[in-house]
Amino acid sequence: MHVLEVKGVTRLFAGLTHPAVDSVSFRVEPGEIFGLLGPSGCGKTTTLRVIAGFESPDSGTVLIREREVISLPPERRNVGFVFQDYALFPHLSVIRNVMFAMKGTPSRLREKRAAELLRMVGLTTVDHRMPHELSGGQQQRVAIARALGADPQLLLMDEPFSNLDVALRDATRREVRALLKEQGLNAILVTHDQEEALSFCDRLAVMNAGRIEQVGTPEEVYHYPRTAFVAQFLGRANLFEGEADGGVAHTTLGRLPIRPEAHGQVLLSLRPEHLVLAEGSGGEHEGEVVAREFRGHDLTYRVRYHDRSLIAHTEYTHSFYPGQRVRLTTREPAVVLRDPNGRTASDRGGAHG
Repeated sequence: MHVLEVKGVTRLFAGLTHPAVDSVSFRVEPGEIFGLLGPSGCGKTTTLRVIAGFESPDSGTVLIREREVISLPPERRNVGFVFQDYALFPHLSVIRNVMFAMKGTPSRLREKRAAELLRMVGLTTVDHRMPHELSGGQQQRVAIARALGADPQLLLMDEPFSNLDVALRDATRREVRALLKEQGLNAILVTHDQEEALSFCDRLAVMNAGRIEQVGTPEEVYHYPRTAFVAQFLGRANLFEGEADGGVAHTTLGRLPIRPEAHGQVLLSLRPEHLVLAEGSGGEHEGEVVAREFRGHDLTYRVRYHDRSLIAHTEYTHSFYPGQRVRLTTREPAVVLRDPNGRTASDRGGAHG
């Protein structure tokens, strides 16, 4: 049984010509942490609010454990919601904030259960403090404890780590993921942070302009992007055209293996870490290093190759410098990209880089 199924949800706000959410469909499986990833304004938060019941869709439906919930108010959907700004009640103590969510728990048991939830999220000595006395990371964990107080079937999190500094964000993210997995909780994370989505989620949907362009595991979406948007939004990508003939394509980089097989003109993606640099020897497939960025654990190079610029990542032990000639080879097949409607370049009459 799916924990959540979103079917063809569309939401058009007054005054806009395009839907904020356009025919969005996906499923969340038991025990899964699912991500909605995309830039600001892509529709991911609106999708989350439709699931929670804070927004009503113009069409489509939402099922939680196979029960249609579109007609139900938020409090009857059995979902927990963690807001970006935590939304704690400033006039209530930490433990009273958590107890507030426990409408279904007998009054005599609420304080004990709230203390258990606070311990569960790693807070053992702050029960009677006020929210303003806590750090950002502590407030965020109180918000999660409060969301769990209603024993939700699904936890919805809208950019919950974005207000934390970098070091605290990483630590809190790891702790929250471990908590969700330990408790077997289902969750949806909305984020614009690619690294966060890749490290936190079991599967994710990449959204653009109100539509989902790809759904898959972090590894699938990163290594096998379906569209140019997905390739470029999830890290960096070298995009270039080629003429495909089965499992290979003829490109400005030479004859390259590709996946999946295709025929005709195609648009290809090659990750920077899949481009290999070696010292040049005057051969045909060489370029010139025009920029070098040292990043500690690796190096990023920008290489001028004929009339285009390519990006390559190498280990820190490799050392090339601007002006140096380098030979270019690949360690992985290039990925054939499609447009959001699933067509290759040859299907739609030509590629556009």
